[in-house]
Parts: sequence; C-alpha cells; structure tokens
Amino acid sequence: MDDDRTPSATLYVPAMAGLYDGLSGLAYPFIRVVTGLWAMPHGAGKLFGWFGLSIEGTAGFFAKIGLEPAVPMAYLVGATEFFGGLALVIGLWTRPAAAAMFVLMCVAAFKVHLVNGFFWNKGGYEYPLMWACLCIAIFIRGGGRLSLDAKIGREF
Repeated sequence: MDDDRTPSATLYVPAMAGLYDGLSGLAYPFIRVVTGLWAMPHGAGKLFGWFGLSIEGTAGFFAKIGLEPAVPMAYLVGATEFFGGLALVIGLWTRPAAAAMFVLMCVAAFKVHLVNGFFWNKGGYEYPLMWACLCIAIFIRGGGRLSLDAKIGREF
C-alpha cells in the first residue's frame, strides 16, 4: 500500500473507496510538486527580476535585517527557491533540494517572521514554518515512485 491508511479501517462512505484507491498514489507527488511550484516564483523573481522582485531588493532587505553577506545570500536564496523548487517538482535530487528548502524556510520563519508572532496575516512565521514542515516530510520520504529519482534508480 502506497499510502498511510490503516488497511483494516472501514470507510464511512464505502462508495468512495474506488476514488481513494485510484488517486492515493498521486497524493504524495501532488504535495511534492505543489511545494516546488510555490517556491519557484519567489526564486524567479529574485534571479530574473520577475514579479517586481530583484536581487538588489532582496540583498537590501537581507542587509537591513543583518543577513550578510547580503548579495551572495540573495543569490543563494533565489537559486534555492527556483532550482530547488524545480528539483522538487520533477523529483530529481529530491532530498538535497528538500533539505535546502527546509533550511531556507527555517531562516525565513525564525530570522524574519518570528518577531511578528504566529499568524501569517500579521507577518508571522506560520506560513514559512508550514513549508519547512512539508520540506522535512519530503526529505524523509524522498522523491517517491513518480519522480526522476525513481526513474533513474538513484536517490540520496
């Protein structure tokens, strides 16, 4: 069984069993792909100047909050978000990408957002910490069956 459901559990709505069984193998790849896709625009903005973002603006923000050296850090963050996100989407070198994204999201949560409390609508750490948790789960699980890691038969 590719999912975490208890094999002996009885469904409240037995008619849903076929749908659940048919789609359960796609649930984990969906999580991995969405996690990567949501990171990529942030990196693209920093690296390619899309969406009103830039390396200069990111480096300026980093310098303001004491993340130095700000310019190399901005490039590292942009590359992690864009290329790490892409790696998660396609499932290639999934564990290193997830680990890098985890570190990035922890820095965002605890260095940038912690002072604002928990809730995201107040600028808090809720959102980056949620992504950090997803990245840890992806790190533990790896690329999974529907990944390039599985296709080439090699994982970290």
